[in-house]
Amino acid sequence: MYFLDVQGTLISDSDKQPIVGSREFLQMLNENNTPYMIITNNTKQDSYSFYQYLQSIGLVFDFEKYLDPLMLLEKNVSKEAVAAYGSEAFLQTLRTMGYTLDYTNPKTVLIGIKEDFSSEEYAQMIDFLLAGARLVGMHETSIYAKNSKRYPGVGAILKLLEFATSVPYSVVGKPSEAFYKEGLARLQKQASNASFDAITVVSDDVKGDLGGAKALGMETVFVTSGKYKSAEEIVPSLQTDLKPDLVFSNMQAILESL
Repeated sequence: MYFLDVQGTLISDSDKQPIVGSREFLQMLNENNTPYMIITNNTKQDSYSFYQYLQSIGLVFDFEKYLDPLMLLEKNVSKEAVAAYGSEAFLQTLRTMGYTLDYTNPKTVLIGIKEDFSSEEYAQMIDFLLAGARLVGMHETSIYAKNSKRYPGVGAILKLLEFATSVPYSVVGKPSEAFYKEGLARLQKQASNASFDAITVVSDDVKGDLGGAKALGMETVFVTSGKYKSAEEIVPSLQTDLKPDLVFSNMQAILESL
C-alpha cells in the first residue's frame, strides 16, 4: 500500500511533467490492484482541476485516490475573516471556495506557498497574530522549489512566525496527523485492513512529509528527484527519528527495485 507525493516525486518542479518512472509506477499499481493514495500539497488550483491536469499528462488514477489540503480546509478553517498569504492563484482559489479575505481584523492567518513574501507581509502577519488571530499553514513543506531555486517552505515560515510571536500553529495538509488519517480512511475504502504500518509513503520532502509519516509508523522512502539534489544534502544532518528508511533517485529506481 502506498501514499505517493506529487510535486518533486511524480512530476517535476521545473516543468510540471512526469518524472521518469511515474507513469509506469502508477500503471503497475493499477494492474496489480495495489491500494494507494495520491497525496499532494497542491493549493494553487481547486482539487478537481489539479487532478484533471495530472490525468492530462498521463498519470492515470481515479479521483477517489486523490487528496490535497483544500479538501480538508473547511473542516479546519472558518470561511470568515481570513488573512491569507500565498500566490495569487491560491488566494483566488480561496475566494472561489467562498472564503472572505480580511486584512483588517482577521480571525485566522492562513499561510500558503509563495517565493517572494515581503517584509511588509511578514509585519502584517505578526501584528495580526499578536492581536489574537490563530496561525494555520496549508501544509508544512520545508523547501519550495521553483525555477531551479529553493525558497523557505510553508513549514519554515510557520516556524519563523511561531518564534516571533509565540503563537502555535496548526497544519491542514502534510504532514499533519489529521491529513494522514484522512488519507488512511480513504485508503481503507480500497482495503478495509489498511493501517499506517502497512503503508509506504514516497516523497521528495524528507522533513515536511516523511517525518510525520514515520512518526505514525509508515515506511518512508525519500526520492531525490525534487527539492534536494542528493541525499547527502539533507539526510546526514537529520535527527535519527527523521531519517528515511530508504532513498532512491526517482520513481523509476523504486520500480526497478521491486
